[in-house]
Amino acid sequence: GAIVCNLARGGIVNEDALLDSLSNGSLLGAVLDVYSTEPLAADHPLRRADNVLLTPHIGANTAEAQRNVAVDVCAAVRDALVYGELSRSINVADLSGVDWGEARSALLVARRSAALACEILAGRDVRTLQRLTVRVGPDLSGAASLLLAGAAAGMLERVVGREGVNLINSRALAEQRGTAVSVSVSDQLGHGRAVEVLASGENDEMLVAGVAPADGAPRLTRIGRFHVDVPPRGTLLVLTNRDVPGVIGRVGTVLGNAEVNIAEYHQARLDQGGEALAAVAVDTAISPELRASLLELPEVRTVTVVEFGP
Repeated sequence: GAIVCNLARGGIVNEDALLDSLSNGSLLGAVLDVYSTEPLAADHPLRRADNVLLTPHIGANTAEAQRNVAVDVCAAVRDALVYGELSRSINVADLSGVDWGEARSALLVARRSAALACEILAGRDVRTLQRLTVRVGPDLSGAASLLLAGAAAGMLERVVGREGVNLINSRALAEQRGTAVSVSVSDQLGHGRAVEVLASGENDEMLVAGVAPADGAPRLTRIGRFHVDVPPRGTLLVLTNRDVPGVIGRVGTVLGNAEVNIAEYHQARLDQGGEALAAVAVDTAISPELRASLLELPEVRTVTVVEFGP
């Protein structure tokens, strides 16, 4: 009295065994939309069986299906462009155990850490980037490949611009330019959702790290040897200077005179009186002339400007 329906994939049902069961009465009938070999041969015994209904496996060609596919594609494109949601892309890095909502802030940290590291190296006249190494915390292990793609995209934005660089082609483009890229998972980063990017040139390297907490905003936590705490958004100034009194005030005065508002100012040092680093988030762009004015301050050694965007 049973009826077998196979609307999934050909080969799931053994067609010879099905014919035997249909002919000896073990089965009342069968409905088949898929076959081991398609199209079904004109002389196949299933075509002659009275208790078999065959359908042509063209469900996607109905008016309803075509409309639904069109709506789904439009929604997927919208989500990718507006929200950065790429879960329906078939050729972007896989996510395992991490959903896109959780991965987006970590992706932001990876991409912008790489952009900042490469910008700093460019200021040191490192012309050839040889390696890009990413380490992620254990909570982000399922997104490791995606974060490597994000870091490679951040690197390439600095080198070739944003046009034509995306999460799908960034790793291949980086390797085509001679930059080896790699990613690993480490429990030595101090946070389960930490991201660390190391950009290496022929004679120098720069490490930038950050965290993307599940319940908070992403932050940059390390630039080179210095520990910082600034958001990877908007415009970021990174200055190295001598650790002497008055530097913060003089930097603030130069920016204030140019009507540039400081959102956050984080000063870090290794030793009293030695080299210090300032990470300054500002609300407006920094012109080349303003950067030159900052470099004219006797205590300031280097000034790196990165435009992250929102």
